[in-house]
Amino acid sequence: MSDYKPMKLVRDNIPQMLETSGRAFRTRTLGPAEYNQYLKNKLKEEMQDYLHPKDSRNALTKLADLLEVIHALSYAHGASIEELEHIRQHRRKEHGGFMNRTLLYEIDEKE
Repeated sequence: MSDYKPMKLVRDNIPQMLETSGRAFRTRTLGPAEYNQYLKNKLKEEMQDYLHPKDSRNALTKLADLLEVIHALSYAHGASIEELEHIRQHRRKEHGGFMNRTLLYEIDEKE
């Protein structure tokens, strides 16, 4: 086995896929606090992959990867994806979405 240690959170089926391919690897299960930190790191990694794609054709795949991490973060915070979606819809109802493409570039200070 190589000295390379990726030390990154991977999807649940990756160890099985590595085993099937005959590759040697080691894993361990993270505790809750460590899991949250690795999820945050994964969110950053996936965001960078989306912002700086190696292939412009896979934007939707990268968004799906981001969404998968968001689902995991939701569960890590004790909420289902349905609860997260409810909060998103409530905020959208109150504040709107981003579909109008409105850029706020100046605002006067209150006097």
